[in-house]
Amino acid sequence: MISPTPRAVFLMLLGAPLMLAIALMAPALWIVSAGWIVGIGALILLDTMTGASLRAYEVETGPPALLYVGGSDPLPVVLGFSDGALPRRVQVQLETNDILEDIPAKGLRGWEGRERPYEFTLVPRRRGTAKLVRLWSRWNGPLGLVQKRHIAQLDHEIVVTPNIRWVKDEAIRLFSRDAAFGIKTQIERGDGSEFDALREFTSGMDRRAIDWKHSARHRSLLAKEFRTERNHNIVFAFDTGRLMSEQLGGVPKIDRAINAGLLLSFVSLRQGDRTMFYGFDSRPGLTTGFLSGPRGFPKVQSMAANLDYSTEETNYTLALSTLASRLERRSLIIIFSDFVDTISAELMLENVKRLTDRHLVLFATFEDEALSGMVDAPPETTEDVTRAVIADGMLAERDVVMRRLQRMGVQVIETRPESFGAALISRYLQIKQRDML
Repeated sequence: MISPTPRAVFLMLLGAPLMLAIALMAPALWIVSAGWIVGIGALILLDTMTGASLRAYEVETGPPALLYVGGSDPLPVVLGFSDGALPRRVQVQLETNDILEDIPAKGLRGWEGRERPYEFTLVPRRRGTAKLVRLWSRWNGPLGLVQKRHIAQLDHEIVVTPNIRWVKDEAIRLFSRDAAFGIKTQIERGDGSEFDALREFTSGMDRRAIDWKHSARHRSLLAKEFRTERNHNIVFAFDTGRLMSEQLGGVPKIDRAINAGLLLSFVSLRQGDRTMFYGFDSRPGLTTGFLSGPRGFPKVQSMAANLDYSTEETNYTLALSTLASRLERRSLIIIFSDFVDTISAELMLENVKRLTDRHLVLFATFEDEALSGMVDAPPETTEDVTRAVIADGMLAERDVVMRRLQRMGVQVIETRPESFGAALISRYLQIKQRDML
């Protein structure tokens, strides 16, 4: 598409006073007016023909295979002209759907031969399917009188998944740290409930571990050695309702919860446990079924990407009763959810209490940094004081709910997003060491 620039329009309008004066004072010299129009038109035509050609323009893109929530990935683009003149500056604009953050237009200068490489930064706002729709390019002719516009249809679709890259890096760091200090061996043997072997009793061992029958048979004190029991059921219950779909530090709370859940599922599958993902809002949603072994982690990844966002209120009664009916043995149920006050948490508390009769429940949520910031802000105006008092009251109600959960026997984690995954794994290992399942 070729169109005149504001400079060409200005030059054309600049002759209007001259043409008006000739028409009023010397109509016989009308040819001068026509000459001005023809001259500007000739310059526009010359600018069109000597400038970089639209037909010679080429665009190459290399979109990534996946995008991760909370991260960013480059989109390499190569612009080039097969022949003809090169423009001094090319302005490019990438058109995407609302899954990705808006990318501002960029003016590019300088050429490497007949090509100009550039990288756009793709930052997903949430999970879903990101679409690269079009790449708009435009440049001016040498005289700046015409503007040439090129539209490259991309039609690329990229799946946006939970941040598996962070999960893998964090899991590798965790296992490397544990291996360096010998924590793995201590967790697997000595503190569990599953019989492993008999060994000679030595001072410092628990006397309750002595096996008197085998000791009498061998005429020496023998003690039982235990190891941590494996094959536990770990259920990750994700609340995908309105509160969990809100932004927290630029990333939805549910995505941060899924990242932490994937990290713990990676660890638990390596530990020999079985994991299940369960999503719910106003009704039960995604259910993966129990998966076991490290080979089950790719299945967990793909299924976690299908946990959709919702604007509906969470129905704890239907969701948790449905979950309880699907569990045939005692399990560790990790509920990722949030609440506003004691009134909205009443139904949650009632249904969590039913789960604790048979299962071990861990309630995981994020600290409300907005309320904490209001409370800690210096009171410079009366509005600041009012805001701090209201926020302090809401935090007090959160503390009431947390204490009620703890009195029910529910494990509670409430921490900042950056330490959420580490706190979750630490609590899981603590539960395993204490044989609470």
